[in-house]
Amino acid sequence: MPDIVISEFMDQAAVEGLRRDYTLHYDPDLVEKADELLQLVAGARALIVRNRTQIRGELLEAATSLKVVGRLGVGLDNIDLDACTARDIVVCPASGANDDSVAEYVIAMTLVLLRGAFLSSDAVVAGDWPRQACIGREVAGKQLGLVGFGAIARNVASRAGAMGMRIAAFDPFLPSDHRAWSGSQKLELRDLLASSDAISLHVPLNDTTRNLLDADAIAGMKKGAVIINTARGGVIDEASLAAALRSGALGGAALDVFAGEPVTADAGGLFAGVPNLILTPHIAGVTEEGNVRVSGVTADNVRRHLEKQA
Repeated sequence: MPDIVISEFMDQAAVEGLRRDYTLHYDPDLVEKADELLQLVAGARALIVRNRTQIRGELLEAATSLKVVGRLGVGLDNIDLDACTARDIVVCPASGANDDSVAEYVIAMTLVLLRGAFLSSDAVVAGDWPRQACIGREVAGKQLGLVGFGAIARNVASRAGAMGMRIAAFDPFLPSDHRAWSGSQKLELRDLLASSDAISLHVPLNDTTRNLLDADAIAGMKKGAVIINTARGGVIDEASLAAALRSGALGGAALDVFAGEPVTADAGGLFAGVPNLILTPHIAGVTEEGNVRVSGVTADNVRRHLEKQA
């Protein structure tokens, strides 16, 4: 049986580095093979995952030798942390390793959605020349509202500020005297939604953030505002967001995360024909460079904890 099981994609160099010192089973599609995954984790000391492998219930019952979980990313909502703690299993996220990748995605989507012109390719190819319809907005002077003001959001704020955007944030857990507030306006969520031209979400998914942006919150957003979600899909009421986009109340949205992943054909139908909507398959934090960093940090974390157990 392998010492380490890797159930989702990881940079090959990091995989080979671990393989030199440990028996290892790497299958980026293992998350789709539930029975095989259960058999493999039975004797594994480490399990490396992204966000789709559910580390809870039956899997934890099967993983009787598991000592460490390496998370290729930072979100932990797919991991039963209490159950891991009870079993003395260490959970190691790759904190900070993909901050730049996510921040660049948010900035790119803010530019695309506010300017609007970059969605006109089909019309131009068809022989149309929709110049009037493509007159968009500059980001300079606009307010970027950040829901959650942790490391990634502050990275976004730095980049947005360099482009002349005004920064506002909502984060009830960040102390008022934290230096991150220097140059950023601290607002309550309702006020932030009502005053921001672009809104970016940076909160974990838990009982307090599920449907944080529900129908009422979305209705309170500034007319024509755009929203970018790289956090977790369950933070937004997707049906209410789609309705607001269809009605023209909102100017656009970019969603990299969804309430259910992968999105099924039935669930995807919710977004069919929605204007000014960009959908990506949970890749905001996955660039070539970011994958190398995340994989390297995760491999180091797993190695360190396995060595402690030796």
